[in-house]
Amino acid sequence: MLITLEGLDGSGKTTVWEALQDSYPDAVFTREPTESWYGEAVNRSLTDDDADPLAELFLYTADHAAHLSDVIEPALADDRLVISDRYTDSRYAYQAASLAETELDRPLEYVQGIHRAFTREPDATLYLELDPETAAERAGADNKFERAGFLSAVASNYRRLREAEPERFVEVDATAAPETVIERVEQLVTELSGRTPGR
Repeated sequence: MLITLEGLDGSGKTTVWEALQDSYPDAVFTREPTESWYGEAVNRSLTDDDADPLAELFLYTADHAAHLSDVIEPALADDRLVISDRYTDSRYAYQAASLAETELDRPLEYVQGIHRAFTREPDATLYLELDPETAAERAGADNKFERAGFLSAVASNYRRLREAEPERFVEVDATAAPETVIERVEQLVTELSGRTPGR
């Protein structure tokens, strides 16, 4: 089973993802961007305000393709529980927001179309809900993707994704105390996967 954690920067996804590693030691924990050289290229683009958004999309897509073949698919073939900090929905929401000012029509659908031919959809996605202003404040706006105006567009894209697939997304209130959020996500992972903490 593939469970993904999604949400705006500052929503606490990574904190939750790290905490889950103690609760589910037999699961495979992974993330996007990856630590591969593809992921390194993606991370370099994050600090470049002038990076071409279409070129940036294909960097992310290459990283995702490698992630699928190197980590996700082998782990699922071994019947492992896989928990990923960010996955395709991050790409759809963030890169579609980046492409909104280009000449591309319907950027969200464009990004989804590129992935549809080869990706593996998550079995469930836990969305940590947080408003863009709080998210930007928490994230520190260290890069172009963490600014409140941009995050508003990203939040709108996430909303569209959740409305299109309500059966896949489960929303978690990320304004709650970190321990409450972690406890709620742990409960959801157990319900979805059938695996109790400690296994």
